[in-house]
Amino acid sequence: MFTGIIEEIGTLRRVYRQGKAMMLTVGARKVLEDVALGDSIAVNGVCLTVVAFDSESFTADVMPETFRQTNLGELASRSRVNLERAMGAKKRFGGHIVQGHVDTTGRITSRIPEENAVVFTVEPEDKDVLRYVLPRGSIAIDGISLTVIRVTEREFAVSIIPHTLAETVLADKGAGEQVNLETDILGKYVERLLTFRKGDEGGSASHNAKKGGLTEAFLAENGFL
Repeated sequence: MFTGIIEEIGTLRRVYRQGKAMMLTVGARKVLEDVALGDSIAVNGVCLTVVAFDSESFTADVMPETFRQTNLGELASRSRVNLERAMGAKKRFGGHIVQGHVDTTGRITSRIPEENAVVFTVEPEDKDVLRYVLPRGSIAIDGISLTVIRVTEREFAVSIIPHTLAETVLADKGAGEQVNLETDILGKYVERLLTFRKGDEGGSASHNAKKGGLTEAFLAENGFL
């Protein structure tokens, strides 16, 4: 689990591709201070497992499913990436609960300065995720914990303060570029619990919701009434 507070920007040193599988070697410093084999490090918001490391870099595998669902496939040697170690038990919770499990990618549609901030508007590739996005709610963009300022049927916007822009790879990105999106875990689990039906174990939450959703009969059957 992560908090969405980026610890440092790393630099991709090597990319080895074999079909839709990848192995990444990332140059870093801070996230290596207490690293061990098997540790989790979020790279642009994607939870990856450390399989090798030295004093200046770590290496992680990217499986085909991760390749398909994230923007890691667009990375090239010398690309800058956001890095965050998994949250320690005694660490302050400065952002929100981030799993490192990307829901979909999105495209930045605009980047507009506003006084001391910059407003980014993002259009998700999978529009269904917008049901989990709400004004003043949280979302992770390339692993960065951000607050949503508005939502439409096609896109959402966040406002970035100068510190966040300077300390993350969003400083490098503009309209047309791809980012990883992870919505707030709370909404997804609430929806799944409220729409689950026995026999629908393989169905998605949105599919099950269409089959009935939360009803008075369901509440009574499960002891709520």
